[in-house]
Amino acid sequence: MDLERLSDEELLVLARSVPRAFGVFYERHVRLIHGYFRRRVRDVEMSFDLTAETFASALRSVPRYQPGPGPAQAWLFGIARHTLLASLRRGQVEDRARRALAMQPLALDDADVAILDMLAETPALEAVAELPDDQRSAVIARHVDGESYPEIAQRLACSESVVRQRVSRGLRAVRARLEEGR
Repeated sequence: MDLERLSDEELLVLARSVPRAFGVFYERHVRLIHGYFRRRVRDVEMSFDLTAETFASALRSVPRYQPGPGPAQAWLFGIARHTLLASLRRGQVEDRARRALAMQPLALDDADVAILDMLAETPALEAVAELPDDQRSAVIARHVDGESYPEIAQRLACSESVVRQRVSRGLRAVRARLEEGR
């Protein structure tokens, strides 16, 4: 079955018995939800935590999901909004859904945070868009999607060192472009 061809609503119903269906739904919407949080909290680590908690909550809610007149994306944004408001009330990101699913928190070091902050700037986004395809996909996979170097290498059918080179060259080019613009 080609899950990519299914609507969001069909994926969520199917996810009750086919876990990969939720994975496809996640892949379709993770950047959008992360962007929603980045614009609202302006903190890289918190935006990743909120994104992870939103999808963990959505996954826990799949058995109760009922397609309605609105799109599934609206359902997901409702969960995101609730997650954000709850975290603002508590002064921290709730992790109950992630703990219930035994999901490990995403660990970002200072270098990751600095790169993500740089990539969130509009000129940096434009610079990333102008990178050669191989560098752009490696930078996005590593620093936006949070994939590990081995995961990227396996998906792209190349060595981990090739992926590291592409990411490094891509980030150097983005920094150079930003310095030229200043």
